[in-house]
Amino acid sequence: MQCALYDAGRCRSCQWIDQPVPQQLASKTASLHALLDGLPVAEWCTPVSGPEQGFRNKAKMVVSGSVEKPLLGMLHRDGSPEDLTDCPLYPASFYPVFAALKPFIARAGLTPYNVARKRGELKYLLLTESQLDGGLMLRFVLRSEAKLDQLRAALPALQAELPQLKVISVNIQPVHMAIMEGEQEIWLTDQRALAERFNGVPLWIRPQSFFQTNPSVAASLYATARDWVRALPVKHMWDLFCGVGGFGLHCATPEMTLTGIEIAPEAIACAKQSAEELGLHNVHFQALDSTAFATGQGAVPELVVVNPPRRGIGKPLCDYLSAMAPQWIIYSSCNAETMAKDIRALPGYRIERVQLFDMFPHTAHYEVLTLLLREG
Repeated sequence: MQCALYDAGRCRSCQWIDQPVPQQLASKTASLHALLDGLPVAEWCTPVSGPEQGFRNKAKMVVSGSVEKPLLGMLHRDGSPEDLTDCPLYPASFYPVFAALKPFIARAGLTPYNVARKRGELKYLLLTESQLDGGLMLRFVLRSEAKLDQLRAALPALQAELPQLKVISVNIQPVHMAIMEGEQEIWLTDQRALAERFNGVPLWIRPQSFFQTNPSVAASLYATARDWVRALPVKHMWDLFCGVGGFGLHCATPEMTLTGIEIAPEAIACAKQSAEELGLHNVHFQALDSTAFATGQGAVPELVVVNPPRRGIGKPLCDYLSAMAPQWIIYSSCNAETMAKDIRALPGYRIERVQLFDMFPHTAHYEVLTLLLREG
């Protein structure tokens, strides 16, 4: 992939961009082998990759510059801004949206937040695209509600220019820290969730719910988990750290009982909506802490799926699963280092199958799916 920003030394986010993709995959595979060294693996599945560029469905843009000439991108460590609207990781459909948003910021009087001076209102623009129909979700992250009326007044012209905007909201983040969003979400459209569909499974994206940023590879990840689970005699499964329900909804059958746990209420609302559309009745999604829920149960189902944040599932949940000993555990991880640590804290299990998914091309990061089988 060619990137003018990288060539000019203006952005180094894609640190491996100079390496051909096969070489990147080989390096990531070697990394995973090293992390699992000493843990017998029955089957190493072929790594899965996707497009080299234009694959991101989400843009998280720091807004800087002036109200007349806003910059959308990032801040370097020294505080200097960098406009990233030409980043080749974004699909071509994002470029006219960025072009329309810059003059809109001026029309709405949304002064970009100045970190050094602690002044201004508009901190971030968050844009998400659905692969289903090209619909967009746009979020304005503001310091306060001071400019909310001006934003509302200017919005109809933007909606007329960009009819693909389906969901628009304002997030209030008043803290002077590098925090992407606050707790308060203010809706500017009647529609509150963006419709998506992977492998025939309806999924919904709400503003404060996590969703994978590489749809092509994410669809392969969910389909692989589905195929693995459908080959097992599972009647009841837990989907812990379930997000919007991607894994559980792919794996569930009408005869199976599915319990999905996620701490974010917005994500659980999405999962419930999808389950209803699929006609799944033996499904129970709850907004709870996954570790607290699991360790509070007196038993476990045959299968537990975990998809934790980068920190992993941690010792309390590892200890509980080791004691309760479900027949199978499927571990999906965006941080193979913490995954390997957790697997080593699960005595009595062996790795039946592992597969690498190149969710983050041109970087050292990757996703891993691992099937663990209880021994004995």
